[in-house]
This record gives sequence, C-alpha cells and structure tokens, in this order.
Amino acid sequence: MENLLNVSPGLIIWTLLNFLIFLGIIGKFGFKPLLASLKARQEGISNAISEADRINAEARTILKENQDKMTSAQQEMMNLIKEGKHQADALIQAAHEETERVKRVKMTEAIREIEREKEAALQSLRAETASLVVQATAKVLGSTMNADSHRALIESYIDEVSKN
Repeated sequence: MENLLNVSPGLIIWTLLNFLIFLGIIGKFGFKPLLASLKARQEGISNAISEADRINAEARTILKENQDKMTSAQQEMMNLIKEGKHQADALIQAAHEETERVKRVKMTEAIREIEREKEAALQSLRAETASLVVQATAKVLGSTMNADSHRALIESYIDEVSKN
C-alpha cells in the first residue's frame, strides 16, 4: 500500500501518455459525433421553440378572430332581437288599430241597422195606427170613407205629432 502513495516519475509519464492517447482517440472519434449530436439536439429544441412560438401566435390570432366573430354574432343577435321586438310591436299596433277599425265599422253598422229597424217599426206602427183609426172612424161614423184619402190625412197628423 505504500507503493501507491509514493510518487514515481515513470508512472506519472505513463499515466499522462495514456491520458493524452485517450484524449486523442476521444477527440478523433468521440467529440465530432458528440458535438454533432449536441448541435442536432440544440437545433431540434430551437426548431421546437420556434414552432411553439409560431403555433402560439397562430392560436392567439385564431382566438382573436373567434372573439371578434362571437362579438359580431352577439351584436347581430341583439339587432335581430331588437328588430323582432319592433316587428312584434308593429304587428300588435296594427292588430289593435284593425280591431278598433272593425269595432267602429261594426258599431256603425249596428247603429244603422237599429235605425233601419226603428224606421221599419215606426212605419209599421204608423200603418197599423192608420188602419186602426180608419176602422175606428168607420165604426163611429157608420160608413166607410175613402180609405186612401183618410189614410193620407191620418199619416200627415202622425208625422206632425212625431216631429213635435
């Protein structure tokens, strides 16, 4: 064990010579493939980072476009809803106006019909009254007058009374 701790110049020279030969062999055969492998790995990592940056930028662009499209779609939806409400309000207003118009027409027709019925009833009443008066007068007087002249006289009195 003592020999191992002693410094021997021959052993140092052989160790240095072996080390230099080892470095030469590694330098000749090992460094170039190692450096090529490291360089290829560095380029691969660099390319992956560049590709990731490109994809990230593309994703941001797509996200921005999608957000713009969504905003546009929401705005369009709001416009459609607003337009639909306006159309619904317009339809409701038109229906209300049409209902009011129909109501006025029906009311006017009903009033006219009532007036016609009233006139018909008054004419019928006048004719019946005139006929009854002629019959009553004939019974009272005991003789029949000319019915047409008597009817005309009675109708003129009835018209005069109904106007007052």
